[in-house]
Amino acid sequence: MTDGRDDLPDTDPFEAAPLRLTVNLEALAENWRDLARRSGRARTGAVVKADAYGLGIEDCGLTLYEAGARDFFVAAASEGETLRAYAPEARIFVLSGIWLGQEATFFDSDLVPVLASEEQLAFWMSVLSERGPYPCALQVDTGFNRLGLSVDEALALAGDVSRPTSFEPVLILSHLHSGDAPDADGNRQQLALFRQVSAAYDGTEASLSASAGIFLGPDYHFDLTRPGIALYGGQAALGMDNPMRPVATAEARIVQIREARAGETVSYGGTHRLARDSRLAIAAVGYADGYLRNLSGSGVPLRSAVPAGAFGFLAGQRVPVIGRITMDLTIFDVTDLPPNAIHAGDYIELFGPNMALDTVAAAAGTIGYELLTSLGLRYERRCLGEGEI
Repeated sequence: MTDGRDDLPDTDPFEAAPLRLTVNLEALAENWRDLARRSGRARTGAVVKADAYGLGIEDCGLTLYEAGARDFFVAAASEGETLRAYAPEARIFVLSGIWLGQEATFFDSDLVPVLASEEQLAFWMSVLSERGPYPCALQVDTGFNRLGLSVDEALALAGDVSRPTSFEPVLILSHLHSGDAPDADGNRQQLALFRQVSAAYDGTEASLSASAGIFLGPDYHFDLTRPGIALYGGQAALGMDNPMRPVATAEARIVQIREARAGETVSYGGTHRLARDSRLAIAAVGYADGYLRNLSGSGVPLRSAVPAGAFGFLAGQRVPVIGRITMDLTIFDVTDLPPNAIHAGDYIELFGPNMALDTVAAAAGTIGYELLTSLGLRYERRCLGEGEI
């Protein structure tokens, strides 16, 4: 006896998924090579924290390693532990540093802690006293007021003749708070302070620039650059065209196409009233999937500041979100598309090559970083390598 399932044709899960995410690994590798060229004489690393900005640390990490990256940055030791299998000969820096109970993870996976406070330094010195020499990095705050020793603390440490000989940082790093704004005075102020610190640690490699800093020119490159968002296709610098190739394409299935009459309202709260007879496409995506509620066409406070909500791309045209985005569904106005151009089951592009990530993010009053790292668990993922695009 059979339940009939053996007679069903094999179905590609990606082709059947309500939500799908395509990660263009060829574009990712090309973006890294582009940023490496822009980094000049500096080596170029890769930031793969937050699951490679939501796109998958395993596939992205391996792609970047094969492209030539040998310095990686993660936020947590667990991310470094995962990455080690895909980047066997790389240096993996953990930006949150090391805390009591994490020693085995660091040593077993050969991770480099980035020390950012006097408390972490004191703990690390005690670890070295028991274990002996082991590489670390030192983060210095030059004006961000987030993580790092103060400039004075870093300079005092450099001149402290009583520090253990086993304490020898392999990297000094800082972070620009306005690297995306090329004319910001803060960039030059931070550069001057970082030069003081790096000079005090003569012979130790230095790193100041993330994605945005790379575009500020060679004065900011030092020994190592550490791009993040630009690798994944996001805009790193304001006031210039984004030269990066898009890496991520998010799409949602159209569940239903419905007719609605002028004067009727759309979605929760009835905040959008139709001015004409309309066709509406209901897509299987909502804020549970990282398609943020602030992208709604109406009914959210942000629309008083940023009048237009998000658009999707369907049948060769941009189509607007109307009404409020809900947990699992979003409504697009497709009235202006030819009647037979779309059908239930088609996919609408949420962001990708036709709907720039940062353009969509701006409609939500946010940045591409947040859209990527907010991607939910319901996307069926597909990675495309060289020759598959």
